[in-house]
Amino acid sequence: MSSAGRSGRRPSAAPWLGVGLAALLFAGQAAAAGVVANPGVTVRAGAYDPWERANRRLFGVGMALDHAVFGPVARTYVAVTPRFVRDRVSAAVFNLGEPSTAMEDILQAKPGRAGRAGLRFVVNSTAGVLGMFDVASRLGVPGHESDFGQTLGRYGVQPGPYVYALVAPFNLRDGVGRIVDFVTDPASLIVGPVTSTGGAVRTGADLLDTRVAVDPALRALDDATDPYATVRAAYAQRRAALIDGHAVATSALPDFEPER
Repeated sequence: MSSAGRSGRRPSAAPWLGVGLAALLFAGQAAAAGVVANPGVTVRAGAYDPWERANRRLFGVGMALDHAVFGPVARTYVAVTPRFVRDRVSAAVFNLGEPSTAMEDILQAKPGRAGRAGLRFVVNSTAGVLGMFDVASRLGVPGHESDFGQTLGRYGVQPGPYVYALVAPFNLRDGVGRIVDFVTDPASLIVGPVTSTGGAVRTGADLLDTRVAVDPALRALDDATDPYATVRAAYAQRRAALIDGHAVATSALPDFEPER
Protein backbone atom coordinates (compact mmCIF):
# COMPACT_ATOMS: atom_id res chain seq x y z
CA MET A 1 0.00 0.00 0.00
CA SER A 2 0.96 3.64 -0.27
CA SER A 3 2.41 5.59 2.61
CA ALA A 4 -1.05 7.00 3.13
CA GLY A 5 -2.44 3.58 3.52
CA ARG A 6 0.28 2.62 5.98
CA SER A 7 -0.19 5.70 8.14
CA GLY A 8 -3.72 4.72 9.10
CA ARG A 9 -6.83 3.31 7.50
CA ARG A 10 -8.17 6.04 5.29
CA PRO A 11 -11.52 7.83 5.51
CA SER A 12 -13.46 5.76 3.02
CA ALA A 13 -15.20 6.93 -0.11
CA ALA A 14 -17.49 3.94 0.30
CA PRO A 15 -19.37 4.66 3.53
CA TRP A 16 -20.82 1.20 4.13
CA LEU A 17 -17.58 -0.71 3.77
CA GLY A 18 -14.62 1.42 4.75
CA VAL A 19 -14.83 1.02 8.53
CA GLY A 20 -16.05 -2.55 8.27
CA LEU A 21 -13.26 -3.74 5.99
CA ALA A 22 -10.67 -2.07 8.19
CA ALA A 23 -12.18 -3.95 11.13
CA LEU A 24 -11.95 -7.19 9.15
CA LEU A 25 -8.25 -6.45 8.59
CA PHE A 26 -7.79 -5.95 12.34
CA ALA A 27 -9.74 -9.09 13.12
CA GLY A 28 -7.68 -11.06 10.64
CA GLN A 29 -4.50 -9.82 12.28
CA ALA A 30 -5.89 -10.93 15.64
CA ALA A 31 -6.69 -14.36 14.23
CA ALA A 32 -3.22 -14.64 12.73
CA ALA A 33 -1.80 -13.86 16.17
CA GLY A 34 -3.83 -16.68 17.66
CA VAL A 35 -6.40 -14.39 19.28
CA VAL A 36 -9.93 -15.74 19.18
CA ALA A 37 -13.01 -14.28 20.80
CA ASN A 38 -15.38 -16.19 23.00
CA PRO A 39 -18.92 -15.37 21.84
CA GLY A 40 -20.09 -15.54 25.44
CA VAL A 41 -17.72 -12.81 26.61
CA THR A 42 -18.66 -9.13 26.51
CA VAL A 43 -15.76 -6.98 25.32
CA ARG A 44 -15.03 -3.43 26.43
CA ALA A 45 -17.29 -0.79 24.91
CA GLY A 46 -19.43 -3.12 23.37
CA ALA A 47 -20.31 -6.07 21.34
CA TYR A 48 -24.00 -5.78 22.16
CA ASP A 49 -25.37 -8.33 19.72
CA PRO A 50 -29.12 -8.88 20.19
CA TRP A 51 -29.49 -10.07 16.58
CA GLU A 52 -26.63 -12.56 16.71
CA ARG A 53 -28.47 -15.39 14.97
CA ALA A 54 -29.32 -13.24 11.94
CA ASN A 55 -25.90 -11.60 12.00
CA ARG A 56 -24.15 -14.96 11.91
CA ARG A 57 -26.20 -16.02 8.89
CA LEU A 58 -25.32 -12.80 7.07
CA PHE A 59 -21.68 -13.24 8.04
CA GLY A 60 -21.66 -16.71 6.53
CA VAL A 61 -23.26 -15.48 3.32
CA GLY A 62 -20.86 -12.53 3.18
CA MET A 63 -17.80 -14.72 3.61
CA ALA A 64 -19.04 -17.10 0.92
CA LEU A 65 -19.62 -14.16 -1.42
CA ASP A 66 -16.17 -12.83 -0.68
CA HIS A 67 -14.54 -16.20 -1.38
CA ALA A 68 -16.45 -16.53 -4.66
CA VAL A 69 -16.34 -12.97 -6.01
CA PHE A 70 -14.56 -10.20 -4.13
CA GLY A 71 -11.45 -12.13 -3.18
CA PRO A 72 -10.74 -13.40 -6.71
CA VAL A 73 -11.34 -9.93 -8.17
CA ALA A 74 -8.90 -8.38 -5.67
CA ARG A 75 -6.23 -10.99 -6.31
CA THR A 76 -6.62 -10.60 -10.07
CA TYR A 77 -6.20 -6.84 -9.70
CA VAL A 78 -2.96 -7.39 -7.78
CA ALA A 79 -1.73 -9.89 -10.38
CA VAL A 80 -2.29 -7.63 -13.39
CA THR A 81 -1.61 -4.17 -11.90
CA PRO A 82 1.93 -3.01 -11.05
CA ARG A 83 2.54 -2.10 -7.42
CA PHE A 84 3.43 1.46 -8.38
CA VAL A 85 0.00 1.97 -9.97
CA ARG A 86 -1.81 0.41 -7.01
CA ASP A 87 0.06 2.70 -4.63
CA ARG A 88 -0.98 5.74 -6.64
CA VAL A 89 -4.63 4.63 -6.45
CA SER A 90 -4.33 4.18 -2.67
CA ALA A 91 -2.82 7.61 -2.19
CA ALA A 92 -5.37 9.36 -4.42
CA VAL A 93 -8.33 7.73 -2.68
CA PHE A 94 -6.91 8.58 0.73
CA ASN A 95 -6.41 12.19 -0.33
CA LEU A 96 -10.06 12.58 -1.33
CA GLY A 97 -11.02 11.63 2.22
CA GLU A 98 -8.96 14.40 3.83
CA PRO A 99 -11.64 17.17 3.61
CA SER A 100 -14.12 14.93 5.43
CA THR A 101 -11.49 14.12 8.05
CA ALA A 102 -10.80 17.81 8.61
CA MET A 103 -14.52 18.54 8.97
CA GLU A 104 -14.94 15.81 11.59
CA ASP A 105 -11.87 17.00 13.49
CA ILE A 106 -13.46 20.45 13.71
CA LEU A 107 -16.69 18.95 15.02
CA GLN A 108 -14.64 17.09 17.64
CA ALA A 109 -13.03 20.40 18.72
CA LYS A 110 -9.60 19.29 17.51
CA PRO A 111 -8.40 22.24 15.40
CA GLY A 112 -4.81 21.04 15.27
CA ARG A 113 -5.77 17.72 13.72
CA ALA A 114 -8.17 19.50 11.36
CA GLY A 115 -5.38 21.80 10.25
CA ARG A 116 -3.09 18.86 9.56
CA ALA A 117 -5.75 17.11 7.48
CA GLY A 118 -6.41 20.31 5.54
CA LEU A 119 -2.68 20.85 5.00
CA ARG A 120 -2.29 17.29 3.78
CA PHE A 121 -5.06 17.81 1.23
CA VAL A 122 -3.54 21.01 -0.12
CA VAL A 123 0.02 19.67 -0.27
CA ASN A 124 -0.87 16.29 -1.74
CA SER A 125 -3.36 17.72 -4.24
CA THR A 126 -0.70 20.07 -5.61
CA ALA A 127 2.84 18.85 -4.99
CA GLY A 128 1.51 15.31 -4.79
CA VAL A 129 -0.09 15.47 -8.26
CA LEU A 130 -3.80 15.22 -7.42
CA GLY A 131 -3.04 13.14 -4.34
CA MET A 132 -1.21 10.35 -6.14
CA PHE A 133 1.91 10.92 -4.02
CA ASP A 134 1.84 11.38 -0.25
CA VAL A 135 4.25 14.28 -0.05
CA ALA A 136 2.76 15.46 3.26
CA SER A 137 3.82 12.31 5.12
CA ARG A 138 7.37 12.80 3.85
CA LEU A 139 7.22 16.31 5.31
CA GLY A 140 6.23 14.94 8.71
CA VAL A 141 2.44 15.32 8.47
CA PRO A 142 1.00 11.76 8.62
CA GLY A 143 -2.61 10.95 7.89
CA HIS A 144 -5.22 9.91 10.40
CA GLU A 145 -8.82 8.73 10.45
CA SER A 146 -11.86 10.67 11.59
CA ASP A 147 -15.54 10.07 10.85
CA PHE A 148 -18.95 11.08 12.16
CA GLY A 149 -19.32 7.84 14.11
CA GLN A 150 -16.24 8.86 16.08
CA THR A 151 -17.69 12.34 16.54
CA LEU A 152 -20.90 10.91 17.98
CA GLY A 153 -18.94 8.57 20.25
CA ARG A 154 -16.76 11.35 21.60
CA TYR A 155 -19.89 13.25 22.62
CA GLY A 156 -21.20 10.26 24.53
CA VAL A 157 -23.44 8.48 22.03
CA GLN A 158 -23.34 4.75 22.78
CA PRO A 159 -22.60 2.15 20.04
CA GLY A 160 -26.03 0.49 20.07
CA PRO A 161 -26.68 -2.95 18.58
CA TYR A 162 -24.03 -4.69 16.52
CA VAL A 163 -25.01 -5.49 12.95
CA TYR A 164 -23.27 -7.54 10.27
CA ALA A 165 -24.46 -6.12 6.96
CA LEU A 166 -23.51 -8.99 4.62
CA VAL A 167 -20.09 -7.62 3.73
CA ALA A 168 -19.04 -5.52 6.73
CA PRO A 169 -19.66 -5.07 10.46
CA PHE A 170 -20.91 -1.91 12.11
CA ASN A 171 -23.03 -0.75 15.04
CA LEU A 172 -26.06 1.50 15.00
CA ARG A 173 -24.10 4.63 15.91
CA ASP A 174 -21.45 4.05 13.25
CA GLY A 175 -24.08 3.13 10.68
CA VAL A 176 -25.79 6.48 11.22
CA GLY A 177 -22.38 8.13 11.14
CA ARG A 178 -21.55 6.59 7.78
CA ILE A 179 -24.80 7.85 6.29
CA VAL A 180 -23.92 11.35 7.48
CA ASP A 181 -20.38 10.97 6.09
CA PHE A 182 -21.84 9.94 2.74
CA VAL A 183 -24.30 12.84 2.55
CA THR A 184 -21.87 15.52 3.72
CA ASP A 185 -18.67 14.34 1.99
CA PRO A 186 -16.95 17.51 0.70
CA ALA A 187 -15.01 15.57 -1.94
CA SER A 188 -18.25 14.77 -3.75
CA LEU A 189 -18.19 18.42 -4.86
CA ILE A 190 -14.91 17.64 -6.64
CA VAL A 191 -15.48 14.20 -8.18
CA GLY A 192 -19.29 14.16 -8.15
CA PRO A 193 -21.83 12.03 -6.27
CA VAL A 194 -21.66 8.24 -6.33
CA THR A 195 -24.22 8.22 -9.17
CA SER A 196 -21.84 10.20 -11.40
CA THR A 197 -18.99 8.69 -13.40
CA GLY A 198 -16.35 10.30 -11.20
CA GLY A 199 -18.09 9.27 -8.01
CA ALA A 200 -18.59 5.70 -9.20
CA VAL A 201 -14.92 5.41 -10.20
CA ARG A 202 -13.84 6.77 -6.84
CA THR A 203 -16.06 4.38 -4.90
CA GLY A 204 -15.02 1.39 -6.98
CA ALA A 205 -11.33 2.23 -6.62
CA ASP A 206 -11.73 2.64 -2.86
CA LEU A 207 -13.53 -0.68 -2.43
CA LEU A 208 -11.03 -2.54 -4.58
CA ASP A 209 -8.03 -0.97 -2.86
CA THR A 210 -9.46 -1.74 0.59
CA ARG A 211 -10.27 -5.32 -0.34
CA VAL A 212 -6.70 -5.82 -1.57
CA ALA A 213 -5.41 -4.50 1.77
CA VAL A 214 -7.51 -6.94 3.81
CA ASP A 215 -6.83 -10.03 1.69
CA PRO A 216 -4.03 -11.53 3.83
CA ALA A 217 -6.01 -10.84 7.00
CA LEU A 218 -9.18 -12.43 5.67
CA ARG A 219 -7.19 -15.54 4.83
CA ALA A 220 -5.84 -15.59 8.38
CA LEU A 221 -9.38 -15.18 9.70
CA ASP A 222 -10.23 -18.58 8.20
CA ASP A 223 -8.07 -20.16 10.91
CA ALA A 224 -9.89 -18.51 13.81
CA THR A 225 -11.89 -20.75 16.13
CA ASP A 226 -14.91 -18.49 15.70
CA PRO A 227 -14.36 -15.99 12.87
CA TYR A 228 -17.67 -14.20 13.50
CA ALA A 229 -16.89 -13.56 17.17
CA THR A 230 -13.35 -12.51 16.31
CA VAL A 231 -14.60 -9.87 13.87
CA ARG A 232 -17.24 -8.68 16.34
CA ALA A 233 -14.77 -8.26 19.20
CA ALA A 234 -12.11 -6.66 17.02
CA TYR A 235 -14.59 -4.20 15.53
CA ALA A 236 -15.90 -3.12 18.95
CA GLN A 237 -12.41 -2.71 20.43
CA ARG A 238 -11.02 -0.89 17.43
CA ARG A 239 -13.88 1.60 17.30
CA ALA A 240 -13.68 2.16 21.06
CA ALA A 241 -9.96 2.87 20.75
CA LEU A 242 -10.51 5.36 17.92
CA ILE A 243 -13.17 7.18 19.90
CA ASP A 244 -10.99 7.23 23.03
CA GLY A 245 -8.24 8.74 20.93
CA HIS A 246 -5.73 5.94 21.42
CA ALA A 247 -4.22 3.19 19.33
CA VAL A 248 -5.35 -0.38 19.87
CA ALA A 249 -2.20 -1.77 21.41
CA THR A 250 -2.69 -4.42 24.09
CA SER A 251 -1.11 -7.74 24.93
CA ALA A 252 -4.19 -9.47 23.51
CA LEU A 253 -4.56 -7.67 20.20
CA PRO A 254 -1.95 -6.46 17.69
CA ASP A 255 -1.32 -2.79 17.01
CA PHE A 256 -3.38 -1.56 14.06
CA GLU A 257 -3.52 2.21 14.18
CA PRO A 258 -0.84 4.81 14.92
CA GLU A 259 -1.08 6.92 18.08
CA ARG A 260 -3.55 9.78 17.74
